[in-house]
Amino acid sequence: IPYGAFATCKVLQKKVLIIHTNSLTSLVPKSCSLLSLITVKVLDLHDNQLASLPADIGLLTALQVLNLERNLLKSLPQSIGDLAQLQVLNVKGNKLRALPDSVSGLRSLRALDVSGNVLQELPRLLAHARTLQTLTLDASAMTYPPPDICSAGTEAIQQFLCKECGIAYYPPSQNLLPTLESDGGGTSVDGVDRTVEKYLEEQSEWQEIPVIHLSSYSYQERKTQEKLEFERCLNMGQREQALLVQQLNSHKDEILQTVREEQQRLEQGLSKHQRYLEEERLKLLQQLKDTEQGIASRIQKLLEDNQRQKRSSDILKSLENERIRMEQLMAITQEETEQLRRREVASAMQQMLAETYKNKLLQTTSESRRQDLVSKACSSLAEMDQKFQQILAWQQLDQNKAVSQILQQIEMQKTAFEALQVKRDLMHRQIRNQIKLIETELLQLTQLELKRQELDTEMLQEAVTEQRQALGCLLQQLLKEKKEREEELKQILLEMEAKSETKQENYWLIQYQRLLNQKPLSLKLQ
Repeated sequence: IPYGAFATCKVLQKKVLIIHTNSLTSLVPKSCSLLSLITVKVLDLHDNQLASLPADIGLLTALQVLNLERNLLKSLPQSIGDLAQLQVLNVKGNKLRALPDSVSGLRSLRALDVSGNVLQELPRLLAHARTLQTLTLDASAMTYPPPDICSAGTEAIQQFLCKECGIAYYPPSQNLLPTLESDGGGTSVDGVDRTVEKYLEEQSEWQEIPVIHLSSYSYQERKTQEKLEFERCLNMGQREQALLVQQLNSHKDEILQTVREEQQRLEQGLSKHQRYLEEERLKLLQQLKDTEQGIASRIQKLLEDNQRQKRSSDILKSLENERIRMEQLMAITQEETEQLRRREVASAMQQMLAETYKNKLLQTTSESRRQDLVSKACSSLAEMDQKFQQILAWQQLDQNKAVSQILQQIEMQKTAFEALQVKRDLMHRQIRNQIKLIETELLQLTQLELKRQELDTEMLQEAVTEQRQALGCLLQQLLKEKKEREEELKQILLEMEAKSETKQENYWLIQYQRLLNQKPLSLKLQ
């Protein structure tokens, strides 16, 4: 189609466009739009080579007659349902396999010809085309509706489709007049001007489509007034609708603005809370780091002190002085023999022995209970009761009798001296204090590791492991030194016992009295 044809239709507002019996393969020329044919009411395209229609064919809102007979159409676009004023649709002699469901929107359709196609089914929604008077098809080739219903005529087909859709059927005569009146005189078949009527009468070869005479519905003057009134009401409704749309858009913008502000406020609050949590986390990590550094410094100081003590020559001097003091202790003078306070020393020995026996009893009881859980519950309990009875019986003895027994038995004197010697020994007490200090540091390290596991952080893990290993080695060394010192004290005691074999009287009482005389004031107060 030449470009000038569309331009002429647009400028002169043509109502009829007849371009049949050509070899057209497309309807719209390049750089043209179907809007140029907005006023066309009759479009005759039969006997061409059209394989498809434009997807926007629904823009031709004024179209009332569309003749597409003997083309190559395989389908109709969905937008054909927008042709609300279309009354005659002829698609005879094409290659259509199905009709689109949008044909339900053809509310003014009176005549439909689909014969000469490969069509086997009609859409159920065709039941909504209430004004359909004539439906032409190949009844023998149809499967839906059944061939017998298709052979019965248009009314039987429409009744079948209405029943399938679950809606009531009304004859076209009851729906025709309201449709024509609602559309106005110039927009329906009854309002088609003489040009459209003349075209329909001239198409004598279109036998299946009845010629629609409009003389019986000529209310031209009255319809013109109704049309004007309708257009005025329509314009007023359009203005009101535009105002409502504008108000709705304004309200929507306000809601969107409120939502955006609320979202920004929530995001700011969330960011502030996240920053606060991050600051708290960093502060807690810093505290942990400071604590670890303090523990590391104390451990380093302990290690340095231990190294200095090892390297110090004062240890050798103290050992030499200790050896000299022990030799002096083992030598008993005549003056000390004469000044021996027998009853006072024996009473002190009795107290020391009682304390020592109590400790040994507690150790024996604890050991017995552990063995008791394994195998020998009954026998061990009996033995333990017997030992408790012995101790209680021993504690109930007369105080003077216990003192006399101590004065007579050399072994008891020796045991009391050994207990006081260990308690009085300066090096042994210093080793015990260092062991307690290291155990305290190990406990703090354990608490710190537990807190780090709760915070799920791995900072300074390797350093803490090295510190724990160093403390463990130092503790083992101190325990070993403690054991060696106890062995040295036992060896000194053996030497003193060898010297006491000279049958010197009251040897252990005199040694115990020496230790009592050297006791510090704080220990005496205890």
